[in-house]
Amino acid sequence: MAKKRLGLNIDHVATLRQARMSNEPSPLKAALIAQSLGVEQITVHIRVDRRHIQDEDVRVLKANLNIPLNVEMSTTKEMREFAKKLKPTKVTLVPEKKSEITTEGGLDVIKKARSIKTFVKETQKNKTLISVFIDPDIDMINHTHKLGIDEVELNTGVYAEANSIKTQKIELERLQKAAQHAKSLGLYVAAGHGLTTKNLNPILQIKEIEELNIGHHIIAQSVFMGLDNKIKEIQNLLNVK
Repeated sequence: MAKKRLGLNIDHVATLRQARMSNEPSPLKAALIAQSLGVEQITVHIRVDRRHIQDEDVRVLKANLNIPLNVEMSTTKEMREFAKKLKPTKVTLVPEKKSEITTEGGLDVIKKARSIKTFVKETQKNKTLISVFIDPDIDMINHTHKLGIDEVELNTGVYAEANSIKTQKIELERLQKAAQHAKSLGLYVAAGHGLTTKNLNPILQIKEIEELNIGHHIIAQSVFMGLDNKIKEIQNLLNVK
């Protein structure tokens, strides 16, 4: 089974910085440490409310990284214009609510089809890859494919938060079927949300998933272990599969 690519989400480095509105910790420094350790991608979510990652963070990351930068954002005109100017490696379209603590579910690509089409048309001209963060649903995957999108990131949140073995098994099967279907349509398949060392192993067994984006768990545990040690721990899990 091919080794899965690791994308490190550094949003919560910025969350800690914004708690004091200071200059530390630096998202760029975290990203450069990750890059030096062989992490394949850096992911950030620039929200409309700018609660953690700021515009300048994204620009600085784009200018200083040698690995792909994946920028999560909503489908608004403001974000579309930002993406067109920035020209990141990848944009992942996500749902966004003002009241949410974190992303609560996948993007409804059926309801958002019009704004997604415009986004894809205007940003793919810059050779930016477009991905969508969606629930593991066959209809959502089919509509994603019809919209001419390059990639999907499957939401592992329900699986990760399952409060019983039975529910977790059901969600794992949904993820497996969704990944297989997306791959059969020629889509690149990533996954993420709520993944930790405790629940990662079953996801690693889904061969169609090529990339995992992990953020909160790595950053939270880094308080105790150090960022480099925590990244290495996750990489070791990915390497043995």
